[in-house]
Amino acid sequence: MFAVVRTGGKQYRVAAGDKIAVEKLAGEAGDTITLGDILLAGEGDDLADASKVTVSAEIIAQAKSEKVIVFKKRRRHNYRRKNGHRQQMTLLRITAVGAAETKPAKKAAAKKTKTEAPAEAAASAE
Repeated sequence: MFAVVRTGGKQYRVAAGDKIAVEKLAGEAGDTITLGDILLAGEGDDLADASKVTVSAEIIAQAKSEKVIVFKKRRRHNYRRKNGHRQQMTLLRITAVGAAETKPAKKAAAKKTKTEAPAEAAASAE
């Protein structure tokens, strides 16, 4: 399954296992994040509902991209300015692209454990 996500003002086509370099995101190496702005999702020629798809990624590293040299010159005026810039970026490994997990199921499981606990306490009291 693939998805097109938007982050840092750019769009990326991703699938599970891909590595991408994006504009700097908050987090440290090893953290897991969820990319939120999903524009398109599908598998092969079939398209899925993008609102029901989640993209999970793991931060590999926080790094800097290659240096860009900015050189300004005006002829015959002895005017030369040289600057360099390295953009901050985050390296991501896409871990999963798929349907969103249902959160009510987790709450129902938590409620079951709470209702089972008094029954066990009553059984042990007898």
